Amino acid sequence: MKLYYTPHTCSFAPHIVARELGLPLELRRVRLGAEARILAEDRDYRELSPLGYVPLLQLDDGRLLREGVAILRYLGDQNPEAGLSAPLGSFERAEQDQWLTFVNSELHKTFSPWLFHPEYGEAPVRIAGERLQPRLALVDRHLESREFLGERFGIADAYLYTVAGWARLLKLDLAPYPHLAAYLARLDQRPSVREALRAEREDGRS
Repeated sequence: MKLYYTPHTCSFAPHIVARELGLPLELRRVRLGAEARILAEDRDYRELSPLGYVPLLQLDDGRLLREGVAILRYLGDQNPEAGLSAPLGSFERAEQDQWLTFVNSELHKTFSPWLFHPEYGEAPVRIAGERLQPRLALVDRHLESREFLGERFGIADAYLYTVAGWARLLKLDLAPYPHLAAYLARLDQRPSVREALRAEREDGRS
């Protein structure tokens, strides 16, 4: 499989999951923007992803899968025994989908104008900062007495780690969210996270 990615974006979440499961993965780095390019091939990325965003997963048979949540679920389901995707039909699966949806709609889309769209100006940035506070507080309360979002590390954790980690890129003070801060620090040390970071750095130098 090929993962089309850009460093410091949501494409890092499926990269973590693939590393966690030991799935063979080829990295294809994308330069985002109005003329998004696949760098190693000097190819117009919009030929594959019409809106020009990442992640994009290309299967061995050439089929393409867009949208981060769909990619995370697909990867997690490749090895059900590993437990990264909760069992089909279980309440745990519904809870996991609840967190995937929350991270996608309430955190990812709130961070996005702040981090990736400076052209929107100051007002959206200020509003984004205000909207994030109760949402991060909710996550912090949930993590007060648990190590992960669910009973074990799962695909929603890979997504939360990636998106909540943007707070550090923005130098957002996490002191009001000590449980979230501790969660991010724990996952910093997870082998799959460290391997994915190293692979993207090495890919960027090649």
